[in-house]
Amino acid sequence: MKLSLKEAILFALLGDLMFASKLIMELLPNMHLLAVLTVVYTVVFRQKALYPIGVFVTLSGLFYGFATWWIPYLYIWTLLWGAVMLIPRKLPAHWYYILCVIACGLHGFLYGVMYAPAQALLFGLNFEGMIAWIVAGLPFDITHGISNLLMGLLIAPLVKALQAAQKRL
Repeated sequence: MKLSLKEAILFALLGDLMFASKLIMELLPNMHLLAVLTVVYTVVFRQKALYPIGVFVTLSGLFYGFATWWIPYLYIWTLLWGAVMLIPRKLPAHWYYILCVIACGLHGFLYGVMYAPAQALLFGLNFEGMIAWIVAGLPFDITHGISNLLMGLLIAPLVKALQAAQKRL
């Protein structure tokens, strides 16, 4: 995918926005706009949404350190991107956005499950250890999922705002 200079700058700024939103909301555990922004970027930019997602993941590693916690970031946000890419675009708009909100919520509820295989490999956990790790994180994943569902209500208005802004560029 070839990018214009304007697109490269836009995607860098959108990735920065993801990172800044995470920093600003760090006081609220497992509550952030990352899934919402991932969905919005995917709806608007499709394949090119991987650029701002990549900027966010890279900034996270640079800021917090490229440690074992970071490795799942290489695929966790891509899984949400892929799920949104699979939602048929020919659906009526209200159904399309409902499915986007559901994908956003499921990503939060399943975050620990998606994170666990990397943790198991990196720390030598057997299957039972991986399951115990998932179960220990369930309260956080429930908070994360509920938060993503509620914040997912911002997806449709943010998509419309980003599409309108994009037309002005």
